[in-house]
Amino acid sequence: MEYTHLGRTGLTVSRLCLGTMNFGPHTEESEAHRIMDTAHERGINFFDTANAYGRDSEGNLRGRTEEIIGRWFAQGGGRRERTVLATKVYGPMGDWPNEGKLSALGIRRAVEASLRRLNTDHIDLYQMHHIDRDTPWEEIWQAMEVLVTQGKIIYVGSSNFAGWHLAQAQEAARSRHFLGLVSEQSLYNLLDRTIELEVIPALQHYGLGLLPWSPLRSGLLGGILRKEREGTRVRGALPQTDALLATHRDRLQAYEDLAADLATEPADLALAWLLTRPAVTAPIIGPRTPAHLDAAVAALDLKLDQKTLDRLDELFPGHQPAPEDYAW
Repeated sequence: MEYTHLGRTGLTVSRLCLGTMNFGPHTEESEAHRIMDTAHERGINFFDTANAYGRDSEGNLRGRTEEIIGRWFAQGGGRRERTVLATKVYGPMGDWPNEGKLSALGIRRAVEASLRRLNTDHIDLYQMHHIDRDTPWEEIWQAMEVLVTQGKIIYVGSSNFAGWHLAQAQEAARSRHFLGLVSEQSLYNLLDRTIELEVIPALQHYGLGLLPWSPLRSGLLGGILRKEREGTRVRGALPQTDALLATHRDRLQAYEDLAADLATEPADLALAWLLTRPAVTAPIIGPRTPAHLDAAVAALDLKLDQKTLDRLDELFPGHQPAPEDYAW
């Protein structure tokens, strides 16, 4: 396993982050425990979850994923001590006021509930799952500072923030002499490169680590056309996947042909590309089985030459930093 620092911090994390969103809705608890054990065996020490993960088809059972992880920690054997644990706050956990978003009261209640579900006394990386436009940064940072002082969280991260939000957050933290954000979790893959306009430049400026989610774009970059031909495609839960497949079928075929020419798996190619991108600390992988996890780890051995990177840019054009992307 390869390791790096999370953004500008001294925290050492694996270059792949284990995403747990499938635990509960798609992966049974016993299998989820095997996946986490396998992750440690492969050297992955960085796990990501969220308080809202684990909902069933009717939107109930929020928090189930954290509970699955908490019962895994309870087995001992150094499981908690060997894990850099990241979770999130923002999503609604009920229908009553202050059961979501980022008010100081909401943050306090959410962290206490996550700690109980996760069976731990602290969270290593506490991430805001979305920007809260109704809560001032003074209130958010005061609440986070209290949690750091209490030892309930160590670092703070964000998810799905725009470049402007990152600047707001960091300048507000700077005025309080607080570390502020150390990472941002964003949608980023070969098909979705919008964050190259302003988010990645902001991350580089402030020294934040990037944790790309959906690195395979719901399986589109994982050899979906070959799996269709073989009859092995697993239908995802996202209805837009088929529409995206219809739109991008030709270049996805060219992409799979490129992977075949390189004698590698399309999924490995997508992950290896992300690992070459500026500011990226660790793509978040979401395996449903230990075999899927092992397949993802193989991407670390794939080194892409400039010719391959240029070809990927031809197939999936990206962006220059703004404003040069659209103006002089």
